[in-house]
Amino acid sequence: MKHESKKEPSNLTFSEELRQKMLGETINLCYQCGTCASSCPVAKLDPRFNPREVIKLALLGEREEVLSSEAIWLCCSCFNCDERCPQRVAIALAIYALRNIAFKEGHIPKIYSEFASALSNDGRIVKISKFVEKKRPTLGLPSLKPTGVEALRKILSTTAFEKLQQKEGEK
Repeated sequence: MKHESKKEPSNLTFSEELRQKMLGETINLCYQCGTCASSCPVAKLDPRFNPREVIKLALLGEREEVLSSEAIWLCCSCFNCDERCPQRVAIALAIYALRNIAFKEGHIPKIYSEFASALSNDGRIVKISKFVEKKRPTLGLPSLKPTGVEALRKILSTTAFEKLQQKEGEK
């Protein structure tokens, strides 16, 4: 078809990359019925997220728009969209694939970088407050022991998790 040959090669590459990451080509089956959006608890609460819109933009090859948006990070992974899709499009897997691509290209929300730093530095995502430390014995709970940060850092250094912390420092 002549219309398809006018598409930019990068658009075709993005669509193909997404299909390969998903380990299937179900994304091409989407005909934009809106069942995913009407089934999504996040879309009902937050206008920034609409799974139908994310899939549409991905299919159109709008790589930068999709990967740099907050939308792909708002999915709560409830799989309502997958369960109700009449075409059996693996929407949640598509969102995971988009997140992985975005991560590799440095599109990481600041909060994830902050979580990574806290985990690497303290062994916990959230610091334990003095209030919690004092309250634990009154509830019959033992005091919290320091985390094994060095062992954790070894594990994190062998994965891409370390990149999350680096991205925070660059911003």
